[in-house]
Amino acid sequence: MSGHPCRMKALAGLGVACVIGSLSLYGALHLLPPSAELDWSRRTISQYALMSNGWMFDAATLLLAFGSAAILAALQHAGLLSRAALVTLGLWVVGLVGVVWFEKHNWQAGPSISGDVHRVASVVAFLSLPIGALLAARRADGPARWVMIGGLVSLLCFMPILWAVVSASWTGERWWQAIPLGTVERLLGLAEVVTVLLLARWALVTEQVDRRLAPAAEVS
Repeated sequence: MSGHPCRMKALAGLGVACVIGSLSLYGALHLLPPSAELDWSRRTISQYALMSNGWMFDAATLLLAFGSAAILAALQHAGLLSRAALVTLGLWVVGLVGVVWFEKHNWQAGPSISGDVHRVASVVAFLSLPIGALLAARRADGPARWVMIGGLVSLLCFMPILWAVVSASWTGERWWQAIPLGTVERLLGLAEVVTVLLLARWALVTEQVDRRLAPAAEVS
């Protein structure tokens, strides 16, 4: 494996700390007023950004993006990512930043270009993470198998949204009303955050194996 073990460990550890911090902020949004009053079964997570404590949503999402980037750097230093996996997982980070930079539609004021870009960034983020995880883990074993499982579960969590969009053409029902969108999105988000943590675990376990094998390699 390539890369300095201490650097990989530091990057992965920093990434995990940022992801856990983001989860804490997301959790607080569900518990603290005024965001606690939001109907989270129907309203998307991005709706929090339009509330008076919306800075917590922005901070949580940027922390998740930064933590994910650090974990990707650790995986890259460990030589675990193909170019395709690195690019696809990088789109997850770009999508998260785009979700913050471009605010979602505020339907009290009407649709906006920012809201359209926000929706595209959300789809890019939601799809690129599981696809990137599958690309990264497809030829590996051990801890990578858990990464693959995380990617598959994330894709399965996205399927209700895809079905709602596709079926709208013959049901006539608006796709965001056909499913409990807020619940589905939160399950999807949780599955993807867990997948990011599994990617970090992969980097850390690889670093530990590297250190155990190094002395043997020097003797031989």
